[in-house]
Order: sequence, then structure tokens, then C-alpha cells
Amino acid sequence: MTTQPKYIFVTGGVSSSLGKGIIAASLAKLLQAQGYRTTIQKLDPYINIDPGTLNPYEHGECYVTDDGAETDLDLGHYERFLNVPTSQANNVTTGRIYQSVIDKERRGEFLGKTVQVIPHITDEIKHRIQILGNSGDYDIVITEIGGTVGDIESLPYVEAVRQLEWDLGDNNTCVIHLTLVPFLSAAGELKTKPTQHSVKTLMESGVQADILVCRTEHELSDSIKNKLARFCNVKQEAVIQSIDASTIYEVPNLMLEEGLDKVVLKQLKLNSDKPDLTIWNQFLHRHKNPKGEVVIGLIGKYVELQDSYKSILEAFIHAGAENEVKVTVESIHSEYLTVKDAEKKLSHLDGVLVAPGFGERGIEGKIEAVRFVRENNIPFLGICLGMQMAVIEYARNVLKLEGANSTEMNEHTSHPVIALMESQKNVVNKGGTMRLGSWDCKLEKDSEAYKAYNSENIKERHRHRFEFNNDYKSQIEEAGLKATGLNPETGLVEIVEIPTHNWFVGVQYHPEYKSTVANPHPLFASFIAAALKFKKNK
Repeated sequence: MTTQPKYIFVTGGVSSSLGKGIIAASLAKLLQAQGYRTTIQKLDPYINIDPGTLNPYEHGECYVTDDGAETDLDLGHYERFLNVPTSQANNVTTGRIYQSVIDKERRGEFLGKTVQVIPHITDEIKHRIQILGNSGDYDIVITEIGGTVGDIESLPYVEAVRQLEWDLGDNNTCVIHLTLVPFLSAAGELKTKPTQHSVKTLMESGVQADILVCRTEHELSDSIKNKLARFCNVKQEAVIQSIDASTIYEVPNLMLEEGLDKVVLKQLKLNSDKPDLTIWNQFLHRHKNPKGEVVIGLIGKYVELQDSYKSILEAFIHAGAENEVKVTVESIHSEYLTVKDAEKKLSHLDGVLVAPGFGERGIEGKIEAVRFVRENNIPFLGICLGMQMAVIEYARNVLKLEGANSTEMNEHTSHPVIALMESQKNVVNKGGTMRLGSWDCKLEKDSEAYKAYNSENIKERHRHRFEFNNDYKSQIEEAGLKATGLNPETGLVEIVEIPTHNWFVGVQYHPEYKSTVANPHPLFASFIAAALKFKKNK
């Protein structure tokens, strides 16, 4: 344990999408496995306050924390790797920084001073970076800086890092620069020049990288590492190869082989030991050596961008390893799913998940998917909007409530079986105003949910405005769709099930947010087990 928290900064160069989040999470895992209390935060340079109002096509999924923060999807990686909850403090955007500074200016807190990027914006960034460190809960705080070095929007963050290095003194900070070493097939060689220019750009802002992590498709020879070390002013042991991996869950072991944790701890003057990755590697072994396979249909309307459902896809990996099977996910666009082709697209599947989402587009395809799996006894999991579609489908096709719908899709529906929450009716602003964060749920003891959780009381994370309309609850339950999970305070229906079905569960919350390597989500694990059983009985 340390007395003063240490800070590690992860910057990116040459190209975006190199995997700063995975490198940060992998390093954090190695440090945590040596006994250091470690957390990670993400600084995002866009001006949105948070990703809550961003289209999934723009930014991938919006991840939600226990305390109700709508955050970048990288926080999902942090939690999946570390098995430690993140919070509002773990994701900061330029929008949030500027809003805070402007609010202070309006309150007169700057005493008439001219408000400028330096010192006021950079001071706010430094304050946000140190909130987690000052809590006393962590020995090491890793800060991932979004964007690419050289971007105009990243400059205040890099300047804040420069100042913090000076403020905190020697051996209390470490800068890791993630860069790309491309392979030119025409020349048949790896090129170091992009990395040299990227490091030079970082140095022009007054920050010297202590460690280079080099993304590459080919092994870096000692001569290339030596060249990078010499030209980028780092030690050769601090040039770390990050070669493409078959799964992100291999990266901690690859970084261990490269000695990333040792170099970081040496820079921070902390003791280095062999990390205990026993549980991690047991998971990895099961993941890479499955004894079977199930095929799951993912019915969504953002399927062109896999990051839109990142947490769901990762939860399937965890649940697959738990059941020792490979989970093959077939993405099916709900906008193009009709009665005519439902059998062709769905009949071969071992299970179907109807995904979350917002808005009217693709809704009828989701309802059609629910109808098909319900009538054909195929294991079904509906999440958030997926659960609402299950209720609508049941109301239309079993209760024969013609035109049953959600008031989100049809404000004037004759049967609003899904309706706007009472607490949302006077909400005008869209950002950060949904029912967010962790809420209680009490389970019926004879339900599939109870069997999965093995507990009567659970807490799960939410992100929605519309809910099951309890005016229809008794009517729907009498017809066979049971409410098996309720919020104990409000009576809000959290879970619906069909007890006579193979496995049919719809949940208003987002179980995928809480699935980790160390603790695969019980509902996903139960769903995959049901899919495996269904496949064997087919």
C-alpha cells in the first residue's frame, strides 16, 4: 500500500482505436493482482456532458454505473477486468469540465478574474483527475486520455498532465504512450517513423513519455525496440510490444510477458511481485477451450456497429466460459425482420436476445422475433426495450388487445401496456434524466430469475423512461405472462416470465452492465445453460 496515490496517464498517438482502454484495464489488472488498490478513469475530449444523448452509431453503447452516471463504454472494460464498480468520478468530459468552470464563474468564484484555459480549465481537469486519488480508496489511479495526441481538443488534458507531473514530483507519475508501428507490405517492414513523430508531438506539449506501448501486427525485433528507445528517449525495457490478440482477455498475460507492470512499478518506485492471475487464467482457459457451442440471435437495430451492444457481447463471453461453451452471436437487424422471413432467420437458433434501444424504428421486427421464439419454445432474454416488446407481443397475440403498444411508439394507442413513468411526465431535458443507476428488485421464489440469482433480493442498473403499465398487470398475468420481479418500493415490474416456456425472461434493467470475468452475470449464465439444453433436446 502507498501513502500518496500514484498516477499513471495513458495517451494515444498515430491513430485512434488502438485500444487505450484495454491496455489501461490490462495494466490495472496486473497491478491489482499484486495487491495494489487500483482504479481507472477516462477523460473524453468531446463537449457533450456525457454520452447519454449520443446516438449508438456515434459512440457505441452508453455504459451506466451504480450511481447513475451515463459514461463511455471503456468503463465497462474497466469493471469487467477489475471486478470493481466505477462511478461518476471515473468518466469526465470536456463538456463537464467547461460547465463546471462556467458555473463557478457565474457564481463569482473567480473574483473578477478573466477565465482562461490556463489556469482555470487545466485546474479543473487536475481537480477531477485527483478526486479518486484523494478519496483514500486507491494506491494507483490510471487516467486514460481520449483522442489522439495532436488533436486540438486534447491539448488542455495534455497540459494538465504536464502540470501534474510537476505538482506531484518525481516517481509519483508515469506516462504511457500507446502508438502504432505499421507494417508496410510493399516494403516488407515495420515503420517506426509514425511513433517518432507522435512522441515528438507529445514532447512539444511538454510531456515526455516514460513508456511506449506499440500496437503491431508483427513481432518487434530488438533492433526496432532499440531504435524506438533511442529516438523517443525511453529505455529499451520501456518499449512494450502489444501484438494483435485473438481476444482482449489475453492482453493482461501479453503485457505481463512484456514486463509492462514491472517497468511501471519501477518508474513509480513501488515493489513489484508476480501477479496472482489464477481466476483470470481459469476463465481464459475455459473461454479458449469450449466443449460445445450455442448460436444466439441478437435482435437489435444498431447491429451494424458492434460497440452498440458491447456489454451484451462481453457478457455472452463470460456466460459461455461459465458453461464451457462457445457462444456464437448472430446479429439480426430488427428493421428487416418480418413475419415472412422470421422462420428462415430464427428457427436454427438456440436462443434469442432482443436488445435494448429507443424509438420506433425496427420495433415491429423485435415484436415478430418475440412471437416466433414464444411460439416455438426457443429460450428468450429481453433486455429493457426487449422486455417491453415481449409485453406488447403478449398483449397483442395472446390477450388479443388490438393495437397494444408503448406510448413511446404511439402516444394514442388504445392499449398502452407500456407507458411513460409517472416521474418522467414533466421532464423536459433529455440528458441525464432517465431512471438511471442501481435499483432494488424482489424476486418470486419459483421463478427462473430466482433460480439464476439464488437470492430473493437483487440490485440492478437501469436506463429507461417507459415502464410496464400496472393497469394491465392482473390481465396479463392471468393470461400466463407473470411478473416475477418487482421494485419493492414502487411496485414497478422489473421482470416478466412465461413459466410454461422453456426459458422466457424479460428484464427492465440491464444485466449486461454487471457481468465481469470474475463474476459472470447469473442471468446470462442461466440463459446460455437453457440454450445449451434446448440445443441438445432439438
